[in-house]
Amino acid sequence: MLKVNEIFFSIQGESVYAGLPCVFVRLTGCNLRCRYCDTQYAYEEGAEMSVADVIERVQAYRCRLVELTGGEPLLQPEVYDVMENLQSRGYHLLLETNGSVDVSRVDPRVIKIMDLKCPGSGESDKNLFSNFDHLTERDQIKFVVGSREDYLWAREVITDNRLAMRCCLLMGPVYGHVAPRELAEWILKDGLQARLQLQLHKYIWEPDARGV
Repeated sequence: MLKVNEIFFSIQGESVYAGLPCVFVRLTGCNLRCRYCDTQYAYEEGAEMSVADVIERVQAYRCRLVELTGGEPLLQPEVYDVMENLQSRGYHLLLETNGSVDVSRVDPRVIKIMDLKCPGSGESDKNLFSNFDHLTERDQIKFVVGSREDYLWAREVITDNRLAMRCCLLMGPVYGHVAPRELAEWILKDGLQARLQLQLHKYIWEPDARGV
C-alpha cells in the first residue's frame, strides 16, 4: 500500500516535457520543508491505495506520459513496484525527487528530475551530491532560484561538478520572488548551459490551484 495525495491529468508545467499532457501521481510525505514549497498539503494529506489501484487510475487517462512526484516519492518503498509496473506496460515515466534521497535503486529507464536545493530553500544542507553518479544524459537537475545568491550558488555547483556534461540542467525562479526576465539575463550573461523554465501550470491556472 502507498499513501497517495492525488492522481490527476494535466499539462506538464516543468522540465523538458513542459506543455505535454501528463498523468501525475503525487505521493504523500516529504522529509524537507523548503521555504517556498507550494505543495505543503502533500506533507500529510492522502489516502491509502494499493499498487494495483494506482495503476488502474493511471490507465484510465489513456496518456503514456506519467510523473511520480510528491512530497518525496522515494520515501515510500512501494513506489518501486509502481515504477516497475508502469515500465512493464510501456509508459514513459518521470520521477521528480528532491535531491536528498539516494536514487541509485531507480531503474535507469525512469527519467529522474532531481531538484537540487539552493540555500534560499533552507534545505541545501540536505543535498545528496553522490546522486550525481547515478544520473545519465536522459536525466535532469532542477534549480529553483529565489535570489541572486541562489543563482550564484547554483552556477558554482554546475561549474565545479561539470553538470552540463552529465545531464540537462533546468533553472526556474521562485514564483513571485525572482522575475523570469532577471533570471534569463543572468543565464545569458554567464553563458550558462541551463534551460530557463517557468511553472507553466501557474500561468495557465491560478498559482495555488490543485490538481492541475
